Amino acid sequence: MKTPSALLKIHGIDTELLFWLNRHSHIRTIGFISRQISRLGDGPLYAAVGLMVWLWGGAAGAAFFYAGLAAYALELPLYWVLKNSIRRDRPKKGVRDLNALITPSDKFSFPSGHTAAAFVFATLIAAFFPMFAPVAYVLAVFIGLSRIMLGVHYPSDIAAGAALGVLCGETALYVMG
Repeated sequence: MKTPSALLKIHGIDTELLFWLNRHSHIRTIGFISRQISRLGDGPLYAAVGLMVWLWGGAAGAAFFYAGLAAYALELPLYWVLKNSIRRDRPKKGVRDLNALITPSDKFSFPSGHTAAAFVFATLIAAFFPMFAPVAYVLAVFIGLSRIMLGVHYPSDIAAGAALGVLCGETALYVMG
């Protein structure tokens, strides 16, 4: 089956943005910072913060914790189904001369799970602790950008992960009342 020209055009823009963001990642400091920011999106940070807020945050902390459980219970299976249905190869497989600095944990790139999780967390922080919303969203954006700079995601993977994360966070907030 032939790929529609609109998708080819989007892929071309995606690849140009990928190269633009990735081209300086070989610089030792930039690569190191990108790795550290990416590690923040691995998951343990969200669990640790969630538990601390639950233990010491009173009623709002408990509500935050349970909304987080609901949001991640929604996000993880949706992410898995999308990733394994769409099956988009990682940039290193399809883009020559790309500087990939880490080995990803799985084969496919769309959507970015790190970014989805970061935006779930930021959405919940914004709802329960609005004074920390700017920091949470900036961190989520940096986690997404780090994944591009490390060469494991296209920009559209990041955009889809961000949308998925916000959608799951907002859905959990709505359901939890």
